[in-house]
Formats: sequence, C-alpha cells, structure tokens
Amino acid sequence: MQLRPFRLAATAALATGLVFVGAPTGHAEGPDPTGTPSAPVEIDANDPQLLLAEGAELAEPKVLDIKTVVEDGKGEERREETNENVTFALQAEVLFGRDSAELSPTARGRIRTIADEIDDQETHYVRIFGFTDDLGSEGHGDVLSQKRAEAVHQVLKDLLSPEVNYDVRGFGEDYPISDNSTEEGRRKNRRVEITFPKLED
Repeated sequence: MQLRPFRLAATAALATGLVFVGAPTGHAEGPDPTGTPSAPVEIDANDPQLLLAEGAELAEPKVLDIKTVVEDGKGEERREETNENVTFALQAEVLFGRDSAELSPTARGRIRTIADEIDDQETHYVRIFGFTDDLGSEGHGDVLSQKRAEAVHQVLKDLLSPEVNYDVRGFGEDYPISDNSTEEGRRKNRRVEITFPKLED
C-alpha cells in the first residue's frame, strides 16, 4: 500500500479581531518539562507591526491540536490522528457490496487490524459512524449508514473486551468529506469511521 502523509498544524495567539498562525515545528526554548505545550515564539504585545486595533489586547498564546492524516493511494482507507484521538475511515466499497450492509469476506481482516490498535490503546470507548453520499433518498441513506455502522460494531464487539462502550450512529449524507458532484467524491463520502481516544502518555 502506498501511503500519502499529510500533516496539518497551527499555533495561534488571539486578539480582538486578530489571529496569528504559524507552524509549531519546534519550541523557542525547548519543550516544557511539565509536558504542557508552549507557544514556539514570544510575541511582543507592544510591537508596532502587530497593528492592533485601539484597545485590543493579546490573549495568552496556545498551541492548537496537531492532526496527521495518512491516506492510501486509492483513498480507500484514511487514518487521522490528533493529540487525543485516532480515526480510521474506510470507504463503504472496502467493507460492503453496493447498496448493502452485509460485510464482504475481506472486511473482517480490515476491521481486525483496527481492533488490534484499539486494544493496544487500552481504550474503553469507541465511536462508529456510518455515512453515505447524497444519491437516493435521505431516509434510505440514514437507514443504510446506520446498518453499516452496526455491522462494523458487531465485528468489533466480538474482537474487543466486553468492557468497551460504543456510540454507533448513522448520519446518512450529512457531513461529507468530499464533493458529491463526482463519483470519486461520492466514493469517499460513503464510509464508516471508527474513532477512539489515544492512550495517555
């Protein structure tokens, strides 16, 4: 599988009507020994180049969450990771037949790989959300996405500890991640997402 990594990061210091954005690839004075993220650069509130509006004040700087996205070459599987959560998005065609909620023979292997990582993270809470494209009726999409999420849930429930709690929902055509006007975009929107918290360091 050929992977295409994408890394999205942002740091912001906020003022009334003003946002500064930079890339936190390092810290000016090294990482905080307490483990608390710190802003990578000092910002002088009196610097005339800030062009603050009259009466505006800078808020405390903070490091925003970092998201890493890895997608396979065909876009069939995507892994998103933030400081707090991991999300796997599997296209429906990877798991199901056309307009079906019955898992394909190869689907269980893909789900088992995700279950192994959930187990490694020692999490007790997993969200499983189903989505469709905007073709067909909204009601049909809602029902199909719910059934697909429940099918994935049944496999994970068999593979994981009985102590794991689940949130299983179908959102139909809501929350598209791509353009529904093209088949490539619709294929990405037909998906099941599995999200779980990362193990705290």
